[in-house]
Amino acid sequence: MSKSSAYVNFNVRTSRRMSSAGEVLQQGLFVALISIAKTLLFRSYRSTDFEVHRNWLAITHSLPVSRWYFEDTSEWTLDYPPFFAWFEWCMSRVAVLVDPNIVVLQNLNYAGPLCVLFQRSSVIVTDLVLVYAVHQYCQWLRQRVKVSAVGSRTLFLAVLILCNFGLIVVDHIHFQYNGFLMGIWLLSITRMMEGRVIMASLLFAALLNFKHIFLYVGPAYFIYLFRVYCFPSRRRGVLIAAPASLWNFSPVNLVKLGVAVLAVFAVSFGPFIYMGQVQQVLSRLFPFKRGLCHAYWAPNMWALYNIADKFAIFAARRLGVDVSSTTASLTSGIVGDVEHAVLPPVPPIATAGLTLLAILPSMYYVWRRPVGPESFLRCLILCAFSSFLFGWHVHEKAVILIVIPLSLLAVEQTSVARVFLLLSTVGHYSLFPLLFEPAEAPIKAILMLLSVLWAFYGVRHYVSPSGVTGLNVVEKLYLAGLVPLHIYCSLIHSMIGLQATLPFLPLMMVSVYCALGVVYSWLLFYHNTLSGHWWGDETKSKQS
Repeated sequence: MSKSSAYVNFNVRTSRRMSSAGEVLQQGLFVALISIAKTLLFRSYRSTDFEVHRNWLAITHSLPVSRWYFEDTSEWTLDYPPFFAWFEWCMSRVAVLVDPNIVVLQNLNYAGPLCVLFQRSSVIVTDLVLVYAVHQYCQWLRQRVKVSAVGSRTLFLAVLILCNFGLIVVDHIHFQYNGFLMGIWLLSITRMMEGRVIMASLLFAALLNFKHIFLYVGPAYFIYLFRVYCFPSRRRGVLIAAPASLWNFSPVNLVKLGVAVLAVFAVSFGPFIYMGQVQQVLSRLFPFKRGLCHAYWAPNMWALYNIADKFAIFAARRLGVDVSSTTASLTSGIVGDVEHAVLPPVPPIATAGLTLLAILPSMYYVWRRPVGPESFLRCLILCAFSSFLFGWHVHEKAVILIVIPLSLLAVEQTSVARVFLLLSTVGHYSLFPLLFEPAEAPIKAILMLLSVLWAFYGVRHYVSPSGVTGLNVVEKLYLAGLVPLHIYCSLIHSMIGLQATLPFLPLMMVSVYCALGVVYSWLLFYHNTLSGHWWGDETKSKQS
């Protein structure tokens, strides 16, 4: 090699290193700015979840492991899986140094200044797991989609996730640790995309032992891993599914997969199995004594079912039929058993059966046509969708489990971007009632507006080749209807004196209106997946 060639190669390597260092610096500054912005929310409204997690810090710090899942001094008993309990234990080691009063069991509803500072800061710090996961996914995306627009798309995606309206509202105002959990989940999805299925399985198994709500998407992992990893083949070094015949089945891979997953559960539940407390732990994790709906109706099928029962009551009374109204139990915001007056009652087994029926087409599709890891991601999104729509005692916050993975596909495929714009807008708006105090009204309105503007701008400039969102007139009118809905719920309802007689009406209107959009988005995404049109759409996206 000549001296000139060596000099050129040296300059190229140096330029790449400087470019990489500059990119890391920019990312670091971006994360720092987001973190600083989140500190401005420290003094905002806190839900009872703030006390829930403070109490869990006290339980795990003050009591031996054998009493963690029996302690009931507070009504906010420990009801998350063992890994999350250990997560709280680790944080309690720091909490006691910041303010010893945090970890005192008898200090119910304690929220001293140092306590607020510690717990709020802990959410920001643990969000770094999500930051790392987004970085990893964007790296994979750059390697897979080698087009000039990929840098803009990864920026679009990073902002969509790290500044997600739902995560900011639920974690940094309402108070939870969903960003940390979403980080583990996104890392699992990234490893699956990379073909590192054992690592993906380990991460997902660990995630289930942090928060069992992710069981919603467990079927997608099961069917895809069994179909692709246990009937393996490789094309250009990429793991793909061979024809599902006995000759292609790999019992070795099945054993490896099973051992990896069972090992995680053994570490998590092992101590409680040894102490004979598994039944007690499970009774805390799955409290089926709770009602069909959460504190207010999540925007799902049961919100529509409940309002149908209300109309049935009204119609029956107009016809002279005497029925007992259960309005109070359905809309008062108290968690409990729901009793419908006209329509048949809905037991937990019925919701489980409907959820299974709703996800079966997506699982069958993955089994018959496992077209790379994108088919896994689609199945995962449909499992999250179906569980949200038909599940028992679904939290309104669970819509985030659909929005986050949907955003991964939305930055690549224009047809999915249309679904994403619909779902993210209506799904995020459905979280508005979580922040019910007047002081938070401008905060949630501004955050929502910025979130919607960024989503629409990104789709038009980074995803859609023609610069359009793909929404039709009806869909645009539906989204525009959120404005008068919000004006009525936040202003007109109280101005016309209905707050005293119909206090539940704004919650019901938000839940039902948003439920229509969520159901429509689910049907739209299901049709897009089963029709197979997304293959061509993805190809166009890669070439744009």
